[in-house]
Amino acid sequence: MKVRILTVGNKMPKWIQTGFDEYHKRIQPMLHTEIVEISAAKRAKNPSDANLAQYREQEGQAILAAHAAAGREQLWVLDVKGKMLSTENLAEKLSDGMQQGDDIALVIGGADGVSPDVLAKADVKWSLSALTLPHPLVRVVLMEQLYRAMSINHNHPYHRGN
Repeated sequence: MKVRILTVGNKMPKWIQTGFDEYHKRIQPMLHTEIVEISAAKRAKNPSDANLAQYREQEGQAILAAHAAAGREQLWVLDVKGKMLSTENLAEKLSDGMQQGDDIALVIGGADGVSPDVLAKADVKWSLSALTLPHPLVRVVLMEQLYRAMSINHNHPYHRGN
């Protein structure tokens, strides 16, 4: 199983990159992961609602193109309206996917959200939290949760939950 993180934006602050890199390094023996950065749409200073929809559409097309280029993989979209999963539920979903031989593309949308086209194609809509989180921080939280879930699946002592 391979997990690709399709994320809008690049040039992360050093502390974000350091956190992401730490969990990315730790997870590799258990789960091959890679990050695919998609350029954010160029934004106006005072965008209208129509501009925001256009940005989501432009970024969405780039996300779907990156997903299509990989061939067969499930599309999981991080969405505040998605289903919340406990870490144990995530571990179970990843374990099931591994048994089925599925690859996964995990989408972190842009600052203005994810396009309706991407949401419509999603196999899973997953909410990390009801809180609004900054997109750079989501990278770190996502990698940590993937690592924690895989630690559960590999009986590694990192996760000290139930």
